[in-house]
Amino acid sequence: MDPEFPAERHVLEADCERCPALVECRERISWGTGDLDADVMVVGEAPGAGNPDAETWRGGNWTGKAYTARHSGRRVRRLLVEIGRPAAYVTNAVKCFPCDGDGSNREPAEIERANCRTHLRREIGTVDPTVIVATGKHATATTLALDDRTIDGFVDRILEPVELPFATLLPILHPSYQDVWRARLGYSAEEYREAVHDAIRTALDDGPS
Repeated sequence: MDPEFPAERHVLEADCERCPALVECRERISWGTGDLDADVMVVGEAPGAGNPDAETWRGGNWTGKAYTARHSGRRVRRLLVEIGRPAAYVTNAVKCFPCDGDGSNREPAEIERANCRTHLRREIGTVDPTVIVATGKHATATTLALDDRTIDGFVDRILEPVELPFATLLPILHPSYQDVWRARLGYSAEEYREAVHDAIRTALDDGPS
Protein backbone atom coordinates (compact mmCIF):
# COMPACT_ATOMS: atom_id res chain seq x y z
CA MET A 1 0.00 0.00 0.00
CA ASP A 2 1.30 3.46 -0.88
CA PRO A 3 2.01 5.38 2.34
CA GLU A 4 0.92 8.62 0.63
CA PHE A 5 -2.52 7.13 -0.14
CA PRO A 6 -3.24 4.85 2.83
CA ALA A 7 -7.00 4.48 2.46
CA GLU A 8 -8.28 1.07 1.48
CA ARG A 9 -10.08 0.85 -1.84
CA HIS A 10 -13.87 0.62 -1.63
CA VAL A 11 -14.27 -2.31 -4.00
CA LEU A 12 -17.84 -2.63 -5.23
CA GLU A 13 -17.57 -5.28 -7.92
CA ALA A 14 -14.30 -7.16 -8.00
CA ASP A 15 -13.10 -7.88 -11.55
CA CYS A 16 -15.99 -5.92 -13.06
CA GLU A 17 -16.31 -6.75 -16.78
CA ARG A 18 -19.23 -4.55 -17.80
CA CYS A 19 -17.21 -2.72 -20.47
CA PRO A 20 -15.11 -5.04 -22.67
CA ALA A 21 -13.05 -2.20 -24.16
CA LEU A 22 -12.11 -0.95 -20.71
CA VAL A 23 -11.24 -4.44 -19.52
CA GLU A 24 -8.74 -4.62 -22.39
CA CYS A 25 -7.22 -1.23 -21.45
CA ARG A 26 -6.93 -1.34 -17.70
CA GLU A 27 -4.23 -2.57 -15.38
CA ARG A 28 -6.33 -2.10 -12.24
CA ILE A 29 -9.85 -0.92 -11.50
CA SER A 30 -9.59 2.45 -9.78
CA TRP A 31 -12.12 2.20 -6.96
CA GLY A 32 -12.87 5.06 -4.60
CA THR A 33 -10.88 5.62 -1.43
CA GLY A 34 -11.26 7.70 1.68
CA ASP A 35 -13.50 8.10 4.69
CA LEU A 36 -16.82 6.31 4.17
CA ASP A 37 -18.37 8.92 6.48
CA ALA A 38 -16.84 11.89 4.64
CA ASP A 39 -18.90 15.03 4.14
CA VAL A 40 -17.01 15.82 0.90
CA MET A 41 -16.84 13.48 -2.08
CA VAL A 42 -14.68 14.26 -5.11
CA VAL A 43 -15.72 12.72 -8.43
CA GLY A 44 -13.27 12.69 -11.32
CA GLU A 45 -13.76 11.49 -14.88
CA ALA A 46 -11.69 8.30 -15.19
CA PRO A 47 -8.20 7.08 -14.24
CA GLY A 48 -5.38 8.21 -16.48
CA ALA A 49 -2.77 6.09 -18.21
CA GLY A 50 -0.29 6.81 -15.43
CA ASN A 51 3.35 5.82 -15.19
CA PRO A 52 4.14 2.44 -13.63
CA ASP A 53 7.76 3.47 -13.12
CA ALA A 54 6.96 6.60 -11.10
CA GLU A 55 8.18 6.47 -7.51
CA THR A 56 4.87 7.58 -5.99
CA TRP A 57 2.39 9.26 -8.32
CA ARG A 58 1.80 6.35 -10.70
CA GLY A 59 -1.83 7.11 -11.53
CA GLY A 60 -5.10 5.30 -10.94
CA ASN A 61 -4.59 2.71 -13.67
CA TRP A 62 -1.64 1.37 -11.65
CA THR A 63 -2.52 2.29 -8.04
CA GLY A 64 -6.20 1.37 -8.31
CA LYS A 65 -6.99 4.66 -6.54
CA ALA A 66 -8.54 7.81 -7.99
CA TYR A 67 -6.45 10.95 -8.38
CA THR A 68 -3.05 9.42 -7.69
CA ALA A 69 -1.29 10.86 -10.77
CA ARG A 70 1.36 13.52 -10.42
CA HIS A 71 -0.38 16.52 -12.00
CA SER A 72 -4.11 16.14 -11.36
CA GLY A 73 -3.77 14.03 -8.23
CA ARG A 74 -1.50 16.48 -6.50
CA ARG A 75 -3.85 19.35 -7.24
CA VAL A 76 -6.96 17.59 -6.01
CA ARG A 77 -5.35 16.21 -2.88
CA ARG A 78 -3.75 19.54 -2.05
CA LEU A 79 -7.19 21.13 -2.38
CA LEU A 80 -8.60 18.67 0.15
CA VAL A 81 -5.82 19.42 2.61
CA GLU A 82 -6.35 23.16 2.19
CA ILE A 83 -10.08 22.92 2.95
CA GLY A 84 -9.39 20.70 5.95
CA ARG A 85 -10.77 17.49 4.40
CA PRO A 86 -7.70 15.35 3.63
CA ALA A 87 -9.71 12.15 4.24
CA ALA A 88 -12.52 13.09 1.84
CA TYR A 89 -13.84 10.29 -0.33
CA VAL A 90 -12.25 10.40 -3.80
CA THR A 91 -13.53 8.43 -6.77
CA ASN A 92 -14.14 8.52 -10.53
CA ALA A 93 -17.28 8.48 -12.64
CA VAL A 94 -15.66 5.70 -14.72
CA LYS A 95 -13.45 3.31 -12.78
CA CYS A 96 -11.22 1.98 -15.59
CA PHE A 97 -8.66 3.64 -17.85
CA PRO A 98 -10.22 4.38 -21.27
CA CYS A 99 -7.30 3.98 -23.69
CA ASP A 100 -7.19 5.36 -27.20
CA GLY A 101 -5.12 2.50 -28.60
CA ASP A 102 -1.88 4.47 -28.40
CA GLY A 103 -1.47 4.50 -24.64
CA SER A 104 -3.27 7.79 -23.96
CA ASN A 105 -6.69 8.61 -22.57
CA ARG A 106 -9.83 8.98 -24.63
CA GLU A 107 -13.16 10.25 -23.37
CA PRO A 108 -15.26 7.46 -21.86
CA ALA A 109 -18.10 6.42 -24.14
CA GLU A 110 -21.67 7.07 -23.05
CA ILE A 111 -22.31 3.36 -22.51
CA GLU A 112 -19.19 3.18 -20.31
CA ARG A 113 -20.37 6.12 -18.24
CA ALA A 114 -23.82 4.52 -17.95
CA ASN A 115 -22.39 1.14 -16.96
CA CYS A 116 -20.38 2.74 -14.14
CA ARG A 117 -23.20 4.95 -12.93
CA THR A 118 -24.57 2.29 -10.61
CA HIS A 119 -21.16 2.08 -8.91
CA LEU A 120 -21.22 5.83 -8.30
CA ARG A 121 -24.78 5.65 -7.03
CA ARG A 122 -23.76 2.98 -4.50
CA GLU A 123 -20.77 5.04 -3.37
CA ILE A 124 -22.94 8.10 -2.81
CA GLY A 125 -25.45 6.00 -0.90
CA THR A 126 -22.73 4.55 1.31
CA VAL A 127 -20.83 7.77 2.02
CA ASP A 128 -23.87 10.10 2.10
CA PRO A 129 -21.76 13.23 1.46
CA THR A 130 -22.98 16.77 2.01
CA VAL A 131 -21.05 18.08 -1.00
CA ILE A 132 -19.99 16.34 -4.20
CA VAL A 133 -17.17 18.18 -5.95
CA ALA A 134 -17.30 17.13 -9.62
CA THR A 135 -14.06 17.83 -11.45
CA GLY A 136 -14.87 18.44 -15.09
CA LYS A 137 -17.72 18.09 -17.54
CA HIS A 138 -18.06 14.31 -17.58
CA ALA A 139 -17.98 13.93 -13.80
CA THR A 140 -20.62 16.65 -13.52
CA ALA A 141 -22.83 15.12 -16.22
CA THR A 142 -22.58 11.66 -14.68
CA THR A 143 -23.57 12.91 -11.23
CA LEU A 144 -26.49 14.90 -12.64
CA ALA A 145 -27.65 11.84 -14.58
CA LEU A 146 -28.27 10.08 -11.26
CA ASP A 147 -31.17 12.53 -10.86
CA ASP A 148 -32.12 12.35 -14.57
CA ARG A 149 -30.72 15.82 -15.16
CA THR A 150 -28.38 17.22 -17.80
CA ILE A 151 -26.13 20.25 -18.11
CA ASP A 152 -25.54 22.69 -20.95
CA GLY A 153 -22.67 25.16 -21.07
CA PHE A 154 -20.54 23.43 -18.44
CA VAL A 155 -17.93 26.21 -18.13
CA ASP A 156 -20.69 28.72 -17.42
CA ARG A 157 -21.81 26.58 -14.47
CA ILE A 158 -18.44 26.37 -12.74
CA LEU A 159 -18.75 26.96 -8.98
CA GLU A 160 -22.56 27.20 -9.20
CA PRO A 161 -23.98 24.72 -6.67
CA VAL A 162 -26.75 22.39 -7.80
CA GLU A 163 -29.06 20.98 -5.15
CA LEU A 164 -29.70 17.29 -5.74
CA PRO A 165 -31.80 14.96 -3.56
CA PHE A 166 -28.66 13.26 -2.24
CA ALA A 167 -26.12 16.13 -1.95
CA THR A 168 -25.07 19.56 -3.16
CA LEU A 169 -23.19 19.21 -6.44
CA LEU A 170 -20.39 21.70 -7.02
CA PRO A 171 -18.86 21.63 -10.52
CA ILE A 172 -15.24 22.75 -10.77
CA LEU A 173 -12.70 22.69 -13.58
CA HIS A 174 -10.85 19.47 -14.22
CA PRO A 175 -7.31 19.98 -12.88
CA SER A 176 -5.81 19.01 -16.25
CA TYR A 177 -7.56 21.95 -17.94
CA GLN A 178 -7.67 24.31 -15.01
CA ASP A 179 -4.90 26.64 -16.14
CA VAL A 180 -6.51 27.22 -19.53
CA TRP A 181 -10.09 27.74 -18.49
CA ARG A 182 -9.69 29.64 -15.21
CA ALA A 183 -8.03 32.52 -17.10
CA ARG A 184 -10.95 32.59 -19.53
CA LEU A 185 -13.24 32.81 -16.53
CA GLY A 186 -11.29 35.81 -15.29
CA TYR A 187 -9.52 34.20 -12.34
CA SER A 188 -5.87 34.25 -11.41
CA ALA A 189 -4.56 30.98 -10.01
CA GLU A 190 -4.89 32.27 -6.44
CA GLU A 191 -8.35 33.74 -7.05
CA TYR A 192 -9.65 30.49 -8.49
CA ARG A 193 -8.23 28.46 -5.62
CA GLU A 194 -9.86 30.75 -3.08
CA ALA A 195 -13.15 30.71 -5.00
CA VAL A 196 -13.19 26.89 -4.92
CA HIS A 197 -12.34 26.86 -1.21
CA ASP A 198 -15.11 29.37 -0.46
CA ALA A 199 -17.69 27.52 -2.55
CA ILE A 200 -17.01 24.19 -0.83
CA ARG A 201 -17.07 25.73 2.64
CA THR A 202 -20.32 27.56 1.88
CA ALA A 203 -21.93 24.36 0.59
CA LEU A 204 -20.82 22.53 3.75
CA ASP A 205 -22.15 25.31 5.97
CA ASP A 206 -25.48 25.32 4.13
CA GLY A 207 -25.83 21.55 4.14
CA PRO A 208 -27.72 19.45 6.67
CA SER A 209 -26.32 19.53 10.16
